[in-house]
Amino acid sequence: MLVHALAAGISAAGAQADLLGVLPTPGIAFIARAAGAQGGIVISASHNPYQDNGIKLFSAAGAKLADEIEAKIETLVLLGLTDPAAAGGGQEPGRVQRVGDAVERYAGFLKSCLEGRTRPFSGLKIVMDCAHGAAYAVAPRVYTELGATVEVLHASPDGRNINAACGSQHPEHLARRVVESEARAGIAFDGDADRLIAVDETGEVLSGDRILAILAAHLKAKGRLGGNTVVSTVMSNMGLGAALKKMGVHHVMSAVGDRYVMEAMHACGAVLGGEDSGHMIFADHHSTGDGILSGLKLLEAMTEQGRPLSELKRIMAVFPQVLINVPVRAKPAVETVPEIVAEISEVEKELREQGRVLVRYSGTQGLCRVMVEGPTEEKTGEYCRRIAAAVTRALG
Repeated sequence: MLVHALAAGISAAGAQADLLGVLPTPGIAFIARAAGAQGGIVISASHNPYQDNGIKLFSAAGAKLADEIEAKIETLVLLGLTDPAAAGGGQEPGRVQRVGDAVERYAGFLKSCLEGRTRPFSGLKIVMDCAHGAAYAVAPRVYTELGATVEVLHASPDGRNINAACGSQHPEHLARRVVESEARAGIAFDGDADRLIAVDETGEVLSGDRILAILAAHLKAKGRLGGNTVVSTVMSNMGLGAALKKMGVHHVMSAVGDRYVMEAMHACGAVLGGEDSGHMIFADHHSTGDGILSGLKLLEAMTEQGRPLSELKRIMAVFPQVLINVPVRAKPAVETVPEIVAEISEVEKELREQGRVLVRYSGTQGLCRVMVEGPTEEKTGEYCRRIAAAVTRALG
């Protein structure tokens, strides 16, 4: 419904709409750039349930739009304002056409991002969770063509089962299958395949921060860590910063969101950046986060070093971290809610230099995310629950 509504509006404005079908978000970004289009549009709920489907916009360069541009577009839409010159005004309508080779073009791009052998993953057995989402057609194909033996989970999308108890948000089934099938690794995408979560051969789940640390060490060893810098967000585990410092790598932190990671990467000349949630950006290959590409780069590090993920992950020690998502009825600035501010202040006083607190709202859901890092799992959980309770009392 949303696709056809958009296509009708684009056509009415005199522009051409190319329909690519089901394709990961980073695939749309790639094709928009490669085809010389004026932009790319994705219908996606990202890592959320299908009811949250919305519209993601990319520029002609395949990049997320700046906040001020998105805000201007939202204002035009919500107020029902249009530019008469672009709203039909007697001109001929544009064309709407289906493009049948989008998967092939995107798959070719992904394979071109690896170096050396044409089948670098020969003999490598992995389990892949496609989250009943946009990766279901392209990801198994790419990894198989690169030589891997792939067991695929949750690759039967029906438009409603996307992200439902599967994918990067729910890697429990994947972890079990990796151990049961004696696979070398497991990889999970979210619904639109711009995130990656990995599982090592022992069944332990590796979040984005640990994958970033592994890839930073690998790229640095090869002399390809541009600017000797890695960008992550304020949500990253303190262990990532400690690992990068030990490697002698400069660590830059940005606001939460892959667009802010990319902006910071451009500013400091970094080629690697990402989020603990699994977004990872390889700026020398792509203009946005790409879960399928991230998985390829992780397996490339494994195979080139000849070491399992259970060894590679030791590059980073994870600080105890607890995250609680609190449903809220409103999103006032946190610093304006006295009850929440008081509890945060008290917890920070007790933590001293042994941890940190971060409280922020979800950008896509009616949630307040309360994250605490601390000295032990027990104390960290206690501190997080205290702040979450304050949020519930004030805003729940």
